[in-house]
Amino acid sequence: MTALRSEKVTFTGALGEQLAARLDLPEGAPAAYALFAHCFTCSKESFAAARVARSLTAHGIAVLRFDFTGLGSSDGEFENTTFSSNVDDLVAAADFLRDHDQAPKLLIGHSLGGAAVLAGAGRVPEALAVATIGAPADPAHVTHHFTCELEEIERTGKAEVDLGGRPFTISKAFLDDIAETRMKDAVHGLRKALLLFHAPLDNVVGVDNASKIFVAAKHPKSFVSLDDADHLLTRREDAAYVADVISAWASRYIGVPGCSGAERAPELKAEAGAVVVAESGAGNYANLVSVGGKFALRADEPVKHGGQDTGPSPYDYLLAGLGACTSMTLRMYADLKKLPLHRVAVTLHHKKIHAEDCADCESQSGKIDVIERDIEIEGDLTPEQRQRLLEIADKCPVHRTLHNEVKVVSRLKGD
Repeated sequence: MTALRSEKVTFTGALGEQLAARLDLPEGAPAAYALFAHCFTCSKESFAAARVARSLTAHGIAVLRFDFTGLGSSDGEFENTTFSSNVDDLVAAADFLRDHDQAPKLLIGHSLGGAAVLAGAGRVPEALAVATIGAPADPAHVTHHFTCELEEIERTGKAEVDLGGRPFTISKAFLDDIAETRMKDAVHGLRKALLLFHAPLDNVVGVDNASKIFVAAKHPKSFVSLDDADHLLTRREDAAYVADVISAWASRYIGVPGCSGAERAPELKAEAGAVVVAESGAGNYANLVSVGGKFALRADEPVKHGGQDTGPSPYDYLLAGLGACTSMTLRMYADLKKLPLHRVAVTLHHKKIHAEDCADCESQSGKIDVIERDIEIEGDLTPEQRQRLLEIADKCPVHRTLHNEVKVVSRLKGD
């Protein structure tokens, strides 16, 4: 089976290298987009990646499959990568889809790519469903491929190992990174529909790994046995079966409008001059933000407040707005007055204090908000010029808005 359309694309990965990718497209407009992460030291052209992706196009799902940094046709050196950088590559691929087509609603990972998908899913708020194929419960599982070289890696910092008949350099940084990764927490806090594929006779990643992931995950979750399939899904019928099951299962979450997941993750497009914020459906508080139809952002709460930390919090955005306005205002003033201002950096913190602890506040009871703003000014400026710039900071429009009376008019849309 071949994709009805297949395009070669590139995007910038986590380490700044250009990553090679292929976008398999169905006939007509895709019903949804999916992102596929390949197995350890494999490539986007592996049997599983190519066959599953191309089979999914027959079901109307577009699939982006890419080579991690230093693998396949992507730039960079494999020895400089870690599991964390692989996860960052995955998020960069999702960002690319979001910017150029549509954010992926489905994430699929094979073997170590499955672990990367589980670890990075929380950073792709639009994704509603995750499927893994032969994934390890712990990325450190890959070390069994090169146990004989572990001592040399620890001693010298790296070693060349043979993986599938090809030489790869494994660094100590890679080992340290996977040793520090805690997959159980990521799986437990996934808050997305999860589908696990695993073959009981998989001699590369034992089926007990699927059991550990399944137990750690919350519902909705499903497990599908691949019977006598091998780890790499080298038989065409096994890959086709996986694709058929994924498409049928995923339609419940990413399918036609009216499905529970599809309604809660709208494709936002704010008109010029407007900001639209809507729940993504991924977690308790995750939201998607569209600014003027040009910029796609995310918002969430930290884990300690019940969120998944997939984006800045509302107060983070408030501080960012004040900080950006401060920096821009100082730049405008310096350019107008021709001051030798080289660079401005603004650091902000927000906290609440008791009113009685504030000597110069109007409120005498309850709590008040305090924003601390530290302004760093670089340039050959006199003390008088520096003091004047500090005064100008208080005149930035956002600062004035925070100090002025603000009226927020709320109404129900459609009423």
